[in-house]
Amino acid sequence: MSARRIFARPARFAAIAPYVWMVLFFLVPFGFVLKISLSQTAIAQPPYEPVFDLTAGWTAIRSAFAALSIDNFRLIASDDLYVFAYLRSLTVAVTATVLLLVIGYPIAYGMARLPKRWQAVAMVLVIVPFWTSFLIRIYAWINILQHDGLLNQILLALHLVSQPVVWLSTDTAMYIGIVYSYLPFMILPLYATLAKMEPALEEAASDLGAPPWQVFWLVTFPLSLPGVGAGVLLCFIPVVGEFVIPDLLAGSNSLMIGQTLWLEFFTNKDWPVASAAAIVLLVVLLAPLLLYERLQRRQLEEQ
Repeated sequence: MSARRIFARPARFAAIAPYVWMVLFFLVPFGFVLKISLSQTAIAQPPYEPVFDLTAGWTAIRSAFAALSIDNFRLIASDDLYVFAYLRSLTVAVTATVLLLVIGYPIAYGMARLPKRWQAVAMVLVIVPFWTSFLIRIYAWINILQHDGLLNQILLALHLVSQPVVWLSTDTAMYIGIVYSYLPFMILPLYATLAKMEPALEEAASDLGAPPWQVFWLVTFPLSLPGVGAGVLLCFIPVVGEFVIPDLLAGSNSLMIGQTLWLEFFTNKDWPVASAAAIVLLVVLLAPLLLYERLQRRQLEEQ
């Protein structure tokens, strides 16, 4: 057997592996969720009907398919609770992503301009929070932001406030938790893009008389757009469905879609409605992914 054949088979397996992964861990679960979203709530186990029984014959399976309906999607479209949950989730995700980009870009830019021996140290400092449990870090913020917590003690000691500020159960606390938790996901792709950028391009723009702000907007920022897009997607998509941070740090006046899904699944035991809400959320999140793919394709065509 030739060496080419020996290495060709593992290469084919490596090419097929992502598709197998997507089928087993995305399409198959998605099919189950889609089927449940088209079912009706029932006081049974599982808590929905109809349930497909492959041993009951083709007639029973055909009857089960006929019993499926889109009533749950109609309910979501007509109920203000779900509409407001989606709108609030998108608003929070957009606001948090903008804050992450504004904070993360200067950090990534500074890391990319450090000497090589210090870049590794800066990278470790960015990913250090991942060494601690996500839930423990959020509970730490509860202690920091509570009435007699560390933040209020510092503000009182510096005479910036005359009495403790209410932080917990507010949107401010939620945004603090989101920005803190997702900041590395914004910094790392930005740093990877900025670190590969040729300094000679900025030097050439400066030699041609461009001021520093113009060099940044006309040279640095456009070349870093792939990293910006990757960082925005890595933050925006999970923030839309975030559950833990809003549940622990934000108020309960208006729920995000992640909290709504939790209530429907585990409190109301309404799996069909919760599955329909999850399907709608997935469709909503496909929009930025398709937009990013189109922009990437256009950029490649221009190059």
